[in-house]
Amino acid sequence: MIIVMNPTATQTEIDNVIARVTAAGLKVHLSEGKLRTIIGLIGEKKLMVQLPLEAMAGVEKAISVTAGYKLVSREFKNEDTVIDVGGVLVGGPHIVVMAGPCAVESREQLLESARIVKEAGAQFLRGGAYKPRTSPYSFQGLEEKGLEMLAEARSLHGLKIVTEVVDIESVPVVGAYADVLQIGARNMQNFQLLKAVGKSGMPVLLKRGIAATINEWLHAAEYIMSEGNFNVMFCERGIRTFEEYTRNTLDLSAVAALKNLSHLPVIVDPSHGTGLWKLVRPMAKAAVAGGADGLMIEVHPNPAEALSDGNQSLTPANYQALMSEVAAVARAVDRRMA
Repeated sequence: MIIVMNPTATQTEIDNVIARVTAAGLKVHLSEGKLRTIIGLIGEKKLMVQLPLEAMAGVEKAISVTAGYKLVSREFKNEDTVIDVGGVLVGGPHIVVMAGPCAVESREQLLESARIVKEAGAQFLRGGAYKPRTSPYSFQGLEEKGLEMLAEARSLHGLKIVTEVVDIESVPVVGAYADVLQIGARNMQNFQLLKAVGKSGMPVLLKRGIAATINEWLHAAEYIMSEGNFNVMFCERGIRTFEEYTRNTLDLSAVAALKNLSHLPVIVDPSHGTGLWKLVRPMAKAAVAGGADGLMIEVHPNPAEALSDGNQSLTPANYQALMSEVAAVARAVDRRMA
């Protein structure tokens, strides 16, 4: 249930409503917009319907939310959420770029990648220190040593770090180095992990599962937010379909759908979404035109020597061209690069 307060509701009236519902055993999530305050209620429905909330001073209306996701929904918060990641804003009028190699392979490779993506205008350095792979014989990442390299790259180049967390045990370790915790596609419905990153309070980039519906994706975000962490971003990275030419099918309709259903920022990863470097630039432009709040791009100093995902990684020259092209599209849709 969602309680919509009158635009003229006083702080005392808001406090009285919160005190009433918490006394009934319900959790409260507060959304304070420019025009009005909305109070989201979490708990048993029978407890909610027993409360005469619309009779309380300052309450405009009480709305029953039928969807299983509540905090994620536009009903809970109509205004777009803007997430502040150490001074970098995700959402709003700006387009952010998260770029870098699929995996941290060496100090030299990572620092060179950081220099390249920073000079062309990225705000975030992406790179996997923990790499869950389809094959157990594939490169699995440098783990904490890789995290240390990411932290060094941040200090040298001023980039925020986004990297994957793969299990509950690694949440505090990754959290000590990263600025954004990434939940990979394979873990989108690892509910205990979602709860753990929710309790961390850190910004979370939630990638769409390989075969997840939009409804399942929204519910995964709800798991994180139900722990009190509202710093959640979606990341569309392609889904598995019958098509075999591309690695995945990049579902750009999901961007528009999420913008309609949710207030959270949406990032698009055309690298994993296509698996082919020649398709990354056009799909990145399409993503921005379609309303994405940011891009996640794989960039490698020498893709031919990459230990993972070389086929979808851009060379420095191709990445620079992408940034120029995306900036032009952003201006055309009344957005701008961060």
